[in-house]
Amino acid sequence: MLHRVSLAIVFLFPIASLARAQDKPAATPATIVRLTIDPSEIVLQGQGARQQILVTAYYADGALCDVTAQARLVAQDTEHVRIAGSVVHGKRDGETRIVAEFGGQTSAPAGVRVQDADKPTPLSFQNDIMPILSRSGCNQGTCHGNFNGKNGFRLSLRGESAVFDLDSLSRDTQGRRCNVFDPDKSLVLQKPTGQMSHEGGMRFGKNSHEYTTLRQWIAAGMPADAPATAKLTKLEAWPRDRVLWHGADKQQLVARATFSDGSVRDVTHQAVFEPSVESVKVSATGVLHAEKPGEATVVVRFLDQRMPCRVAFVPERPDFQFPQFKAAHYIDKQVFARLKELQVEPSELTDDAGFLRRAFLDVCGVLPTPAEVKSFLADKNPNKRERLIDQLLNRPEYADYWSLQWADLLRNEEKAVDAKGVRLFRHWLKQRIGDDTPLDQFVRALLTSRGSTYENPQANYYRTNLEPNKAAETTALVFLGVRIACAKCHNHPFDRWTQDDYHGLSAFFARVKTRMVENKRRDKLDKHELVGEMIVYLDREGEVTHPTTGQPATPRLLDGRTLTLGASADRLPALADWIASKDNRQFARVLANRIWFHLMGRGLVEPVDDFRESNPASHAALLDALAKDLVEHNFSQKHLIRTIMRSQSYQLSSKPKPTNKEDTHFSRVEPKLLNAEVLLDAICQVTAVPEAFKGYPVGLRAVQLPGVLGGPSFLKRFGRPDRLLACECERQSETTLGQAMTMINSETVLQKVQDSPRLARLLDQKTTNQEIISEFYLAALSRYPTERELETIGTRLDAAADRRAAVEDLLWAVINTKEFLLRR
Repeated sequence: MLHRVSLAIVFLFPIASLARAQDKPAATPATIVRLTIDPSEIVLQGQGARQQILVTAYYADGALCDVTAQARLVAQDTEHVRIAGSVVHGKRDGETRIVAEFGGQTSAPAGVRVQDADKPTPLSFQNDIMPILSRSGCNQGTCHGNFNGKNGFRLSLRGESAVFDLDSLSRDTQGRRCNVFDPDKSLVLQKPTGQMSHEGGMRFGKNSHEYTTLRQWIAAGMPADAPATAKLTKLEAWPRDRVLWHGADKQQLVARATFSDGSVRDVTHQAVFEPSVESVKVSATGVLHAEKPGEATVVVRFLDQRMPCRVAFVPERPDFQFPQFKAAHYIDKQVFARLKELQVEPSELTDDAGFLRRAFLDVCGVLPTPAEVKSFLADKNPNKRERLIDQLLNRPEYADYWSLQWADLLRNEEKAVDAKGVRLFRHWLKQRIGDDTPLDQFVRALLTSRGSTYENPQANYYRTNLEPNKAAETTALVFLGVRIACAKCHNHPFDRWTQDDYHGLSAFFARVKTRMVENKRRDKLDKHELVGEMIVYLDREGEVTHPTTGQPATPRLLDGRTLTLGASADRLPALADWIASKDNRQFARVLANRIWFHLMGRGLVEPVDDFRESNPASHAALLDALAKDLVEHNFSQKHLIRTIMRSQSYQLSSKPKPTNKEDTHFSRVEPKLLNAEVLLDAICQVTAVPEAFKGYPVGLRAVQLPGVLGGPSFLKRFGRPDRLLACECERQSETTLGQAMTMINSETVLQKVQDSPRLARLLDQKTTNQEIISEFYLAALSRYPTERELETIGTRLDAAADRRAAVEDLLWAVINTKEFLLRR
């Protein structure tokens, strides 16, 4: 069977996408219909106040373009303001208006109010010096923000503690970093300007705003902030979401801060801009430049607040025409509107055979039988797809497959949960999924569970999360899509979560305790592994100690509310009620996103368990609509699955169009390797040879395995997770050379082909070659072979000296095709 090697390699590996040459950005269209200015209301408060302006041109074809650098700003009078390029500076108290002029158009006026123009604004260490340390990168984890500092100088990570940083700058090492008698000799000025050797290189110039501000603060004696110093309360950024056509590659960003005393300040020149992709750069003046077409999220960070701005750069497509789709479904309205905006053409709807196979795999994790394929393809009822969805959701395989996904997330595996507990927990999950238990009730049952892990299998949630910190991290990740673990030792560097949030959430689990009924050891496994029944119970005492204060942490919800509960009160029901509340928008969005991910191959938020400001949803309004739909239908998973599958967006083909080959906005179905268990079951189903799992009855499918033990190495090689992480990311779907060799030469595949009862039956019945080809195609690919396939393969079979060997080769080749291996 050596001749099969070359065939399998061709069939198994998808052809890599070829990099497309980028055309030189085309000129913007000629007809401008209007101009806008952002911010539309400007406040310049204090001496030296300024405001960066964003000017946007709107064109007749629907395109828009940043013309800030080309537009001319004109003030109603020059008494109150001074304009330098695209920046407005305050001169004298009063009110005026400015307009932008470009391309024969004049914008609507923006109001400007100048206050206290002659009044110097006192420098604040928190509001003026800390932003310099952040913008210059001094407090990054790779520099002085490292836990051990750098070259003896340590700052708080990403500026989380102004008190610590003030002490480090002004008092640490006898205050030698700042020289109040000769500020220009200060190390904090000489090193970042390149006047002295500095491992971090030059960070700013001597004539820069950063140098001037730092020098002024040092010369003033490095004062600490007064208790009444205003605190940052709000950060705004423009534009929040923008799509640029016609090959545009630049976009001005603007950031503005509001403080607790009501003052407003332009912080474009002080904020940190963090692009999500390397091909996007942001200048010191806030101008975003894209090296190639694509989409990027830029997080605008100032002090402790963040604001994401999403900008898409669309390549020049002068002849683009969006096809006519009847988007009656709310999902399709949102998806197609975004595609039209991005000038991406969706693929055609998949044919009945493609839909049938996809639906069976997505709902039940199995292939349709040849008889089911024939029946569906012959059915002329226009509503047959909707009927099929309902039928699949009521099949027992649905509960098997979707409980597998929850078993992964809840880490149902034999090392943390013993073998009996694994079986009982999986059965509990399967029952709840099959009965369509409302997901809010499902989650409440897990979080408030206690008692025997045998009698109450849901209590195994705490068997895999024995410590309060672990329980908090898992709960936040699985049910709220929050990766809070980074806030354990310090405030989260990339999100809003603080140590108070982390340890406050952990405090809810402080009194969850466990004890073993049996305490047997298993050979060949970790000596600390406990086997047997575990009792989960609630102790009357127990607290989590906050590492910063050394005091017991107070139970604190992730919405910032601190709960006051009785000394011996059960804290878990309060937590469960908040998490699974219909009013908790985050909970519903996370559940809806997970369901969308399993049906569409990619989350609206991706990764699916990484909800943060700097990782916004690709279709925020759609995610909100799905979450609302889920809540309004009593958290029914079946309802949301049915809703998504009925949409045209779900039913699109995987065949690419010229504009959507690399699209990630659901313009087509992205082919994806079948999950390990589904693939093994599919091979067994096509060959009619069941897999024998050690310790389980013959006929059990891989999808039905309760834990991670007992399966062949095939499953691990094709990405089955060990369930050590409560994360979708642990399951791998990438193709590897090892997988190719497994499909080509492994005993798992070859023996099933040779021993196939389906193959033997066809040969024994003296079936024609065309009938054999059709049977294999219907069983494996859920479609009839084409005339060309029948002719080409039939000719090879007719000429074969050994018919059985030739038919074996055919079966082997079919299950090595991309069409079989991929969900498409």
